[in-house]
Amino acid sequence: AVSRLRNMLTVGPVVSPAVSRALFSSRVNRALSVSTGLPGDTGMRASVQGGAGGSGAVRGFQEIPHTGSNGWINLLRFWREGTFNQLHKHMEKTFNMLGPIYRQYLGSQSSVNILLPGDIGELFRSEGLHPRRMTLQPWATHRETRKHSKGVFLKNGAEWRADRLLLNREVMLSSAVQRFLPLLDEVARDFCHLLHRKIQMDGHGENEHRSLTLDPSPDLFRFALEGESSCYVLYGERIGLFSSNPSWESERFIWAVERMLATTPPLLYLPPRLLRRLHVPLWTQHATAWDHIFTEARIQRGYQLPGSGCQFPGVLGQLIERGELPLNLIRANLTELMAGGVDTTAVPLQFALFELARNPGVQEKVRKQVKDSWLQAAGNPQKALQGAPLLKGTMKETLRLYPVGITVQRYPIRDIVLQNYRIPAGTLVQACLYPLGRSQDVFQNPECFDPSRWGGRGSGAGFRSLAFGFGARQCVGRRIAESEIQLLLLHILRNFHLEVSSKEDINTKYTLILQPESPPTITFTTLLSSNQTLCPQ
Repeated sequence: AVSRLRNMLTVGPVVSPAVSRALFSSRVNRALSVSTGLPGDTGMRASVQGGAGGSGAVRGFQEIPHTGSNGWINLLRFWREGTFNQLHKHMEKTFNMLGPIYRQYLGSQSSVNILLPGDIGELFRSEGLHPRRMTLQPWATHRETRKHSKGVFLKNGAEWRADRLLLNREVMLSSAVQRFLPLLDEVARDFCHLLHRKIQMDGHGENEHRSLTLDPSPDLFRFALEGESSCYVLYGERIGLFSSNPSWESERFIWAVERMLATTPPLLYLPPRLLRRLHVPLWTQHATAWDHIFTEARIQRGYQLPGSGCQFPGVLGQLIERGELPLNLIRANLTELMAGGVDTTAVPLQFALFELARNPGVQEKVRKQVKDSWLQAAGNPQKALQGAPLLKGTMKETLRLYPVGITVQRYPIRDIVLQNYRIPAGTLVQACLYPLGRSQDVFQNPECFDPSRWGGRGSGAGFRSLAFGFGARQCVGRRIAESEIQLLLLHILRNFHLEVSSKEDINTKYTLILQPESPPTITFTTLLSSNQTLCPQ
């Protein structure tokens, strides 16, 4: 049995099962009745937006449809069929078959999965003062075995709230955004300088309209690491990833984050301590990846910067100067931010560039607004973003179709009723974002990439945009990620036209985050007088 377990727990290529993208079954249609006519999306139904219950007597928990009550058999089936890498498609298929709510048993975990905004709203209204989400036990076990402190991502209760409030002041408040926005803007401009140099050296065509087709993902990962995770925002310094010889340590850090993300999902449903004692290769790979991440996220980096001229000491410097959070907890939280801020920024940017490239009409509409706003803002990045709401719409539309995390989880503190089923307090409930974002019962023409759908008053209401979570437990790095994504898109659209050779849907895989199976290649063409729009270094 031990031998079979070891053989199963390996990381290798997974064949993606063919998954139908059919519309919801008649069960969903019966759950959705009266039209609401919300701004921007007509034809939605009352249960979609507001109703978590239903007609008739409330039914018991055991009556909720499920995918099989034996979690270990389900887990073996997941491994055999390669479902972990296509978990988002599996969820969509299961909702199509069973309706808008179902139970999932997987290994040692069980959950209730939902996707309609009305049910999600009821869930969040029952989260309490100290919201809890599913603990990533492999991460927690690594901290415990290595004697590392835990950051807010792995904490719960009053201790979580105290630390989170201190971090919010440095990364979530509008005053914090004003401090780090110019720094992210500088990194975004440097990315465009790098891209422009590549086009001039390796591209083809006339000087004012030179083109280059490339996979931008390596540079997008460097942008995310340079911008947020080891530079200005967290540590108050640049690490030179846009130089001709980026450091080997930084490249290894990116590799370690990707390895950590890829090895997490299979470990979620088994006792990590058991795997560690069995010396299973998958656990060893996971722990080693985290060890590399902690090594690279050294707290000494970037605090003392004599003569650097940097007026913002980074989140690290701010926290140390305030003296309200012990050094070990500062290190734990910055390591989590550093590990969580690279792929979760770089991957949405890949999807956004792809969608803009294959939707040239949308691209030109956003570009026009960006250019007008930049001109009026006179180079002020905050004013430029405020004057170009389609940039935020582009980000939200990208995350609707390609949510970084495919679920948001909560444990309700009281019994609740969802789709006329009683859910006991303390049950793990997951809002499933991939099928939510592609449901025609929630969005009009969900297959269309339309940033303007988020532009009207109330268009973000109704628990339809949840890529960064919700409430007190939303992503702590949200403001940084939103700023990075929008600023880079702003500068790319000012300077380059985007094209793709094929407009076919991009294949995706799930490795704790949703990402392309193969990074899309984009053709970047310099716009007229783009040399003048690029700011000098």
